Parts: sequence; structure tokens; C-alpha cells
Amino acid sequence: MTLSRRRLSLAATATCLAMLAPRLALAQGGDQAQVAQAVTALTKAMIEVDRGQLQALTHDALSYGHSAGRVENKAQFIAYLESRASAFRHIDLSDQTIAVTSDEAIVRHLFTAETVDPKGQVTPVRIGVLQVWTKDGGAWRLLARQAYRL
Repeated sequence: MTLSRRRLSLAATATCLAMLAPRLALAQGGDQAQVAQAVTALTKAMIEVDRGQLQALTHDALSYGHSAGRVENKAQFIAYLESRASAFRHIDLSDQTIAVTSDEAIVRHLFTAETVDPKGQVTPVRIGVLQVWTKDGGAWRLLARQAYRL
């Protein structure tokens, strides 16, 4: 069999791709793990109303959409949680998917929770959520979130 330049080039390209594929998968997996950790940290910060963590995990240009149609910026999002007008007793996320492309990540999950108002009224929550995260200064920060009724 005679090796043509084309076959040699294809073989070299295939070899390079085979060598790079595990590294690309690790990079993608590493970013997915980091985004998953950020989602978990944000969920915890929302329950605990941890202002420092909420500030650190959200982008300054945050657009936070609620399932009822209300949209908040970063300051409004944090202020509403701090008001405890509807404090989270617990939040459970399930059926989560994370797709990372460069410095952006799309997260989807089912959000099940209970909130309690200042009068003690408990309200169950079950919504779908789409989040957009961006890598900012080496850290993943929530840029946009939209909830929808199921």
C-alpha cells in the first residue's frame, strides 16, 4: 500500500484528535463539575441568605426571572431574599443537565422547594428552571435565570 500525502495527513490528524480527545473531555468535565458546585453553592446561599456568597456567585448584570413573571436585577434578587418575604425552608434540585460551551454554561433542572412567609404560611414550589452561567475572572457566576411553571 502506497501512502499518499492525503492519507498521511488524515492519519496524523486522527492521531492528534485521539490524543486530544481525553484532554478535551476532562476540560469539559472539569467545567461541568465547577458549574455544578456553583449551582449547589448558590442554592445553599439562597436558603441561608448568605449575602457574601450571593454577591460572589452572581454576575453584576444578573437577570433573574421568576415563574410568576417578575424579573429582578442582582441587587433586587439579593434584597428580596434578605427581606425574607418568602424564605426558603429547603430547595431540592433534580433532573439537572449542564452544557458548557467555552465560558458559558446552560443549566436546566427541576426546582422543588418550600417557602415560608413572615406569618408562617408554608408554600410548596415546583418549577422548571433555566440558568445561564458565565466564567468571570476564573469563577462561574449566574448571569441569567428564568423559571417556568410546570
